[in-house]
Amino acid sequence: QVQLVESGGGLVQPGGSLRLSCAASGDRLALYTIGWFRQVPGKERERISCINSSNGTYYEESVKGRFTISRDNVKNTVYLHMNSLKPEDTGVYVCNAARGMINYWGQGTQVTVSS
Repeated sequence: QVQLVESGGGLVQPGGSLRLSCAASGDRLALYTIGWFRQVPGKERERISCINSSNGTYYEESVKGRFTISRDNVKNTVYLHMNSLKPEDTGVYVCNAARGMINYWGQGTQVTVSS
């Protein structure tokens, strides 16, 4: 069983930056594809970015050039560096660890971009 704990969310002004963390216990995150998803009330959960076990990355079109996903295998943590934040980036950011048919989810961290 893998436990995922997100942190780093908060209130930030447009144009600001945040770094989200997804810390894992119970297994090595290096074995999993780790994804960051955004939840907004009334909308489907949206995949924002992911990084696979070979460090290949994916970014949703609206965050390309602004967000960077990375992993620290020693700390067993995956990060989402978010720059040039926009109000439409607001939502609960949830971490997912996937390996084959196995999926684990964290509880999420709230990001609010507002002046």
